[in-house]
Formats: sequence, C-alpha cells, structure tokens
Amino acid sequence: MTYEEALSYIGRIGSLGSRPGLSRIRELCRLLGDPQDSLRFVHVGGTNGKGSFCAILTSVLTAAGYRVGRYTSPYVRRFNERIALGDRPIGDKTLARLTGRVKRAAESMADPPTEFELITALGFCYFKEKKCDLVVLEVGLGGRLDATNIIKTPLLSVVTGISLDHTAILGDTEEKIAREKAGIFREGVPVLCGCERGTPAAAVIAREAAKKRCPLVYAREKGLTVRRAVLGETVFDYGDRRDLSIRLASLYQPKNAAAVLDALPLLAERGFPVGEEALRRGLRSARWPARFERLAARPPVIFDGSHNPEGIGVLCESVRHYFPGVRPVLCTGVMRDKDYGAMARLLAPLAREVFTFPPQNPRALDPALLAAEYEKNGVPARAFPSGTEALSAALAAAKEKKLPLLICGSLYSYAELRPLFDRGRGEGKR
Repeated sequence: MTYEEALSYIGRIGSLGSRPGLSRIRELCRLLGDPQDSLRFVHVGGTNGKGSFCAILTSVLTAAGYRVGRYTSPYVRRFNERIALGDRPIGDKTLARLTGRVKRAAESMADPPTEFELITALGFCYFKEKKCDLVVLEVGLGGRLDATNIIKTPLLSVVTGISLDHTAILGDTEEKIAREKAGIFREGVPVLCGCERGTPAAAVIAREAAKKRCPLVYAREKGLTVRRAVLGETVFDYGDRRDLSIRLASLYQPKNAAAVLDALPLLAERGFPVGEEALRRGLRSARWPARFERLAARPPVIFDGSHNPEGIGVLCESVRHYFPGVRPVLCTGVMRDKDYGAMARLLAPLAREVFTFPPQNPRALDPALLAAEYEKNGVPARAFPSGTEALSAALAAAKEKKLPLLICGSLYSYAELRPLFDRGRGEGKR
C-alpha cells in the first residue's frame, strides 16, 4: 500500500460516517494484538484547549528526555500530524505500512470500524512500535463512547474544560456534556479538572470522580499572572514559578500552560518527573499551529481555529489585547452544525467588515447564510464561493484600510489558506 492509497482508504471509511460504541475498536485492537495494553497514557478530554494542552505537555515531557507519543485531531495541514512522536508526525511510508496492517484486520470484521476507530488503532500500533514511554492521547469526541476510551488505566485523566459543542451527540447542557467527558475516568486514577470550581460542570466532574475514588485536582488555581504578551512571546508567573515563557500567542495559552504545570506533579508521582530546566525549555519550544498564529506581518494576518462560542469569546479577548482600539477585517467560514449565530454576535463588534466562505468540508455552512448573520449584527459582509477568493478580497481590504486581518471559524480552513502565505501569494508578507 502506498501513502496515497492509505489516505484514500481512510477517506473511504470516513464516508461511511460515525457510529458511537466501543465494540468495534475493541475487536479491531484485539485482532492487532491489543497494542494499547503495552502503553501508558495521559488521557485528555474537554471541549476547548485539548490540542494545546497535549502539545505543551508533549513538548515538556520530550524536553525531559521521555519518548512521547502524541495523538490529536483534527490535523491542520497533513493527515500525519494526528499521530506523532514528540512533534514529529508519522512518516509517509510507516503510515502506509501500518494502514495496510490495520486494513487487513478491519476487513475481517463483520461490523467494520469507523474512520476514527481505524486511525486510533493505527496510532496505538505506531506508538507500540516506537516503544513510547507514554502517550498523550486526545479524546476525539465526548469521552464515554470515544474510541480512545478502550485504554485500561491511564496515568492521568484530564478534562480541560466544558462548554456547549456537539450538542446533538453529547447533550444540550454543560452538565450532560460533562457526564459524557467524565466517562474516561478510571478507578483511582487522578483527574485534573480545568472547569472553574463551583460551576455546574465542575460539580458533575467532582461527583463522577468521587464515584471512582479518583483524586481530583483543579487546574489553574495557583495564581496566574501574565507579565508580558506580544505576538512572539508570552511571559507569565504561575504559583511559585516566575518568568515562564511560551512562544504560543493568545491570552488563552498561558492558561493551557498552567494546566500542564498542574499535571506535572501528578505525573511525577507516577514515575515521570520533570526538572526545572527541562520544564522551561519544553514550554518555550512548544508549537501548535492554527491557534492565534501569525501568518503574515504586513498587514498582520492572524489565523485562529476557534469554532464554538466559548473559543470565539476567548479569541475576542486576545484580539482586543493585541490590537487595542482596532477593528480588524474578518475572513471566516464555519461548519453548519456550529452555533454560528452566537459566534457572529461575539465577533461582530470587533469586525470592520466580513468576508465569508465555505471551508473545504461537506459540513460547511453556506457562506451567504453566515454573511447574513453579520449583516444582521450591523457589520458589512460579503460571501465568496471559496476560501482563496474570500482571502484575496479580505487581504486587499486590510491593506487598503491598514488593518489587521483575522481568519477564524474552523480548523478545516487552515490547510487551504496557509499555503498561500508560504508561497508569498495573496499580498501577505512574512
């Protein structure tokens, strides 16, 4: 099987849709020799912040000398990003070889696996082959019935936070969503909770943790102070530590880094200590694209993959900080199953004008409907048939008005639009 054939096969499986349940992934992994049973995991669920938390934690643990697998979704440029050793994605040839192996097992099943189940099994095989010391494993959707939830006893269970997203599947309240995400908890395994203490979601997490006698630690409660935040660096204090530095932009990244700092003592108790020098080096070297990432400098172009109201709300805080008193040009496309009305209401007060487009995904919202939402909120908006056309017009407007350009609404847009800046197209200059 070639790399192209592997991606084609995975894509064909994806066209069959998603079906909740753990029976198929259990059978598939059994046919593959249960590779997950030889691995140790940090299991990371939550609504927002999962990917950033995984990237920062992986970077810190790698800096400490551990061999760390990282499993995340979705990818932003190449499929291989979903399965990585440290920050190095799986190689094309290895992906093709392991996909062939998983395909043979899947084709022997009466009830074939879904795309996510297949990729999860593929990741387990890769991490076992690479003899990872531990794997930072991101939940795909929810928790209780997610394919990653066949692992037995992780070192640590993490819930980065709870907000409304995927409500048709997970439930229409934060409490219902919290119960689904708490489905990853295991008897006696510590839980790191990123929900604010006293909220209804936090109460559910605490109750579910108590049922399984899981020690519960709340993240980000030691006193977080951001000392300096510019696009190239954020310096912050947390607890007793001073002048910690990350190169990830956005005001939400120090919060994700603080949650990682809270995870480290729990991992040290389980045999994975991290020294101070490795900690600081790992924080500074962490990379996570498409999260308030600057793509160009003149005019300033920011890409952020936030795609639900909570994420957009935090994005708005960052825009106000980095561009005070300025209303950027907005280029945006979203999925039709998202709360795009709420997202538009949050972004409209910040935007000078809006250029909408459909992300390259079957679930993309009609850009005319999205433009109408912004018009309804008092912002001029125009719809375009593609992201490249919308970006070209938005860049021209930003240059003419000497304003920043913000691209947001979906991670699926990154693979289409990011290469335009790599090639120096679209008038944006690095």
